[in-house]
Amino acid sequence: MRIDTYTGGFTETNGFLVEAPDGTHILFDAPEGVAAWLDGRGIRPGHLVLTHQHFDHIFDVAALQAAGASLHAWSDYSPSLTLEDTARGWGLPIRIEPFKVDQLLEGSERLELGGLVFELAHVPGHSPDSVTFHHSDSATVICGDTVFAGSIGRTDLPGGSHAQLIEGIRRHLLSLPGPTRLLPGHGPATNVETEAQTNPYLS
Repeated sequence: MRIDTYTGGFTETNGFLVEAPDGTHILFDAPEGVAAWLDGRGIRPGHLVLTHQHFDHIFDVAALQAAGASLHAWSDYSPSLTLEDTARGWGLPIRIEPFKVDQLLEGSERLELGGLVFELAHVPGHSPDSVTFHHSDSATVICGDTVFAGSIGRTDLPGGSHAQLIEGIRRHLLSLPGPTRLLPGHGPATNVETEAQTNPYLS
Protein backbone atom coordinates (compact mmCIF):
# COMPACT_ATOMS: atom_id res chain seq x y z
CA MET A 1 0.00 0.00 0.00
CA ARG A 2 1.61 3.25 -1.15
CA ILE A 3 1.14 6.20 1.21
CA ASP A 4 2.20 9.82 0.68
CA THR A 5 2.05 12.35 3.50
CA TYR A 6 0.97 15.98 3.36
CA THR A 7 1.45 18.22 6.40
CA GLY A 8 -0.23 21.61 6.54
CA GLY A 9 -2.00 24.28 8.56
CA PHE A 10 -0.75 26.09 11.64
CA THR A 11 -1.09 22.91 13.72
CA GLU A 12 0.98 20.95 11.17
CA THR A 13 -1.69 18.33 10.62
CA ASN A 14 -0.96 15.21 8.59
CA GLY A 15 -3.07 14.04 5.70
CA PHE A 16 -2.33 10.61 4.22
CA LEU A 17 -2.85 9.86 0.54
CA VAL A 18 -3.26 6.18 -0.24
CA GLU A 19 -3.17 4.72 -3.74
CA ALA A 20 -5.45 1.69 -3.89
CA PRO A 21 -4.90 -1.36 -6.13
CA ASP A 22 -7.63 -0.25 -8.54
CA GLY A 23 -5.94 3.13 -9.05
CA THR A 24 -8.31 5.00 -6.74
CA HIS A 25 -6.79 7.61 -4.46
CA ILE A 26 -8.00 7.70 -0.85
CA LEU A 27 -7.20 10.67 1.37
CA PHE A 28 -7.28 10.37 5.15
CA ASP A 29 -8.07 13.77 6.73
CA ALA A 30 -8.19 17.16 5.04
CA PRO A 31 -5.78 19.64 6.65
CA GLU A 32 -5.52 23.16 5.31
CA GLY A 33 -3.84 23.29 1.90
CA VAL A 34 -4.17 19.62 1.00
CA ALA A 35 -6.67 20.33 -1.81
CA ALA A 36 -4.17 22.65 -3.55
CA TRP A 37 -1.37 20.11 -2.98
CA LEU A 38 -3.42 17.41 -4.67
CA ASP A 39 -4.48 19.70 -7.50
CA GLY A 40 -0.84 20.55 -8.13
CA ARG A 41 -0.12 16.86 -8.56
CA GLY A 42 -3.11 16.34 -10.82
CA ILE A 43 -4.81 14.03 -8.30
CA ARG A 44 -8.50 13.98 -7.48
CA PRO A 45 -9.11 11.51 -4.67
CA GLY A 46 -12.21 9.39 -5.04
CA HIS A 47 -12.62 9.10 -1.28
CA LEU A 48 -11.96 11.29 1.75
CA VAL A 49 -11.91 9.54 5.12
CA LEU A 50 -11.89 11.41 8.44
CA THR A 51 -10.20 10.16 11.60
CA HIS A 52 -12.22 12.79 13.51
CA GLN A 53 -13.76 16.19 12.90
CA HIS A 54 -11.55 18.63 14.82
CA PHE A 55 -11.16 21.79 12.73
CA ASP A 56 -7.52 21.21 11.79
CA HIS A 57 -8.41 17.89 10.14
CA ILE A 58 -11.35 19.17 8.07
CA PHE A 59 -10.28 22.55 6.64
CA ASP A 60 -10.41 21.33 3.03
CA VAL A 61 -13.36 18.92 3.24
CA ALA A 62 -15.73 21.16 1.27
CA ALA A 63 -13.16 21.78 -1.49
CA LEU A 64 -12.44 18.07 -1.85
CA GLN A 65 -16.12 17.18 -1.95
CA ALA A 66 -16.64 19.82 -4.63
CA ALA A 67 -13.88 18.10 -6.61
CA GLY A 68 -15.78 14.81 -6.41
CA ALA A 69 -14.50 13.03 -3.31
CA SER A 70 -16.94 10.86 -1.39
CA LEU A 71 -16.78 11.59 2.36
CA HIS A 72 -16.59 8.85 5.01
CA ALA A 73 -16.68 9.66 8.75
CA TRP A 74 -17.76 8.11 12.04
CA SER A 75 -20.34 10.83 12.70
CA ASP A 76 -22.13 13.46 10.66
CA TYR A 77 -20.94 17.06 10.67
CA SER A 78 -21.43 18.84 13.97
CA PRO A 79 -19.93 22.11 15.29
CA SER A 80 -19.64 20.39 18.67
CA LEU A 81 -17.18 17.96 17.05
CA THR A 82 -15.31 20.46 14.90
CA LEU A 83 -14.58 22.74 17.90
CA GLU A 84 -15.05 25.81 15.71
CA ASP A 85 -16.53 27.87 18.56
CA THR A 86 -13.75 26.73 20.91
CA ALA A 87 -11.09 27.79 18.40
CA ARG A 88 -12.72 31.16 17.86
CA GLY A 89 -12.67 31.58 21.64
CA TRP A 90 -8.89 31.19 21.41
CA GLY A 91 -8.83 34.05 18.92
CA LEU A 92 -8.40 31.87 15.84
CA PRO A 93 -10.42 32.99 12.77
CA ILE A 94 -11.80 29.51 12.09
CA ARG A 95 -14.57 29.18 9.49
CA ILE A 96 -15.48 25.65 8.41
CA GLU A 97 -17.97 25.24 5.59
CA PRO A 98 -20.59 22.70 6.77
CA PHE A 99 -20.54 19.40 4.94
CA LYS A 100 -22.60 16.23 4.65
CA VAL A 101 -21.04 12.82 5.19
CA ASP A 102 -21.72 10.42 2.32
CA GLN A 103 -21.04 7.26 4.35
CA LEU A 104 -21.44 7.21 8.11
CA LEU A 105 -19.09 4.69 9.72
CA GLU A 106 -20.59 4.61 13.20
CA GLY A 107 -21.02 0.99 14.28
CA SER A 108 -18.98 -0.36 11.35
CA GLU A 109 -16.05 -2.71 11.89
CA ARG A 110 -14.50 -2.45 8.43
CA LEU A 111 -14.25 -0.14 5.45
CA GLU A 112 -13.48 -1.39 1.95
CA LEU A 113 -12.38 1.14 -0.65
CA GLY A 114 -10.64 0.58 -3.97
CA GLY A 115 -9.76 -3.01 -3.14
CA LEU A 116 -8.28 -2.14 0.30
CA VAL A 117 -9.85 -3.33 3.53
CA PHE A 118 -9.43 -1.33 6.73
CA GLU A 119 -10.46 -2.59 10.16
CA LEU A 120 -12.12 0.17 12.16
CA ALA A 121 -11.80 0.87 15.88
CA HIS A 122 -13.72 3.59 17.66
CA VAL A 123 -11.24 5.17 20.09
CA PRO A 124 -12.85 8.21 21.76
CA GLY A 125 -11.18 10.28 24.44
CA HIS A 126 -9.50 12.90 22.28
CA SER A 127 -12.71 13.42 20.34
CA PRO A 128 -16.01 11.51 20.66
CA ASP A 129 -15.85 10.51 16.98
CA SER A 130 -12.20 9.39 16.79
CA VAL A 131 -11.71 6.24 14.73
CA THR A 132 -8.58 4.38 13.64
CA PHE A 133 -8.04 2.48 10.37
CA HIS A 134 -5.93 -0.68 10.44
CA HIS A 135 -4.71 -2.14 7.14
CA SER A 136 -3.49 -5.52 8.31
CA ASP A 137 -1.86 -6.54 5.01
CA SER A 138 0.67 -3.70 5.34
CA ALA A 139 0.65 -3.69 9.17
CA THR A 140 -0.30 0.00 9.18
CA VAL A 141 -2.76 1.99 11.29
CA ILE A 142 -3.87 5.50 10.39
CA CYS A 143 -4.65 6.58 13.92
CA GLY A 144 -5.51 10.28 13.86
CA ASP A 145 -4.93 12.05 17.16
CA THR A 146 -5.28 9.00 19.41
CA VAL A 147 -1.57 8.36 19.89
CA PHE A 148 1.59 10.15 18.73
CA ALA A 149 5.28 9.32 18.84
CA GLY A 150 5.92 9.68 22.56
CA SER A 151 2.57 11.21 23.42
CA ILE A 152 -1.22 10.92 23.11
CA GLY A 153 -4.02 13.17 21.92
CA ARG A 154 -5.20 16.02 24.11
CA THR A 155 -8.03 15.09 26.45
CA ASP A 156 -8.78 18.55 27.89
CA LEU A 157 -10.95 19.61 24.94
CA PRO A 158 -14.77 19.38 24.93
CA GLY A 159 -15.81 15.72 24.76
CA GLY A 160 -12.40 14.52 25.92
CA SER A 161 -11.62 11.81 28.49
CA HIS A 162 -8.11 10.77 29.52
CA ALA A 163 -9.22 7.44 30.99
CA GLN A 164 -11.31 6.62 27.92
CA LEU A 165 -8.48 7.40 25.53
CA ILE A 166 -5.88 5.36 27.42
CA GLU A 167 -8.26 2.39 27.62
CA GLY A 168 -9.00 2.62 23.90
CA ILE A 169 -5.32 2.84 22.94
CA ARG A 170 -4.45 -0.17 25.05
CA ARG A 171 -7.37 -2.20 23.75
CA HIS A 172 -7.25 -1.37 20.07
CA LEU A 173 -3.68 -0.30 19.29
CA LEU A 174 -1.22 -1.74 21.80
CA SER A 175 -2.85 -5.14 21.28
CA LEU A 176 -1.53 -5.20 17.68
CA PRO A 177 1.82 -6.79 16.74
CA GLY A 178 4.84 -4.72 17.78
CA PRO A 179 6.08 -3.83 14.28
CA THR A 180 2.69 -2.39 13.29
CA ARG A 181 3.28 1.11 11.94
CA LEU A 182 1.26 3.97 13.45
CA LEU A 183 0.59 7.05 11.30
CA PRO A 184 -0.65 9.84 13.59
CA GLY A 185 -2.42 13.08 12.84
CA HIS A 186 0.61 15.14 13.88
CA GLY A 187 4.31 14.39 13.94
CA PRO A 188 6.32 11.43 12.66
CA ALA A 189 5.30 7.80 12.24
CA THR A 190 5.99 5.35 15.03
CA ASN A 191 5.10 1.73 15.83
CA VAL A 192 3.26 -0.24 18.48
CA GLU A 193 6.36 -1.71 20.14
CA THR A 194 8.04 1.68 20.54
CA GLU A 195 4.98 3.29 22.08
CA ALA A 196 4.29 0.35 24.38
CA GLN A 197 7.84 0.50 25.72
CA THR A 198 8.69 4.20 25.76
CA ASN A 199 5.54 6.36 25.60
CA PRO A 200 5.32 7.92 29.08
CA TYR A 201 1.51 7.90 28.93
CA LEU A 202 1.35 4.19 28.07
CA SER A 203 4.45 2.39 29.32
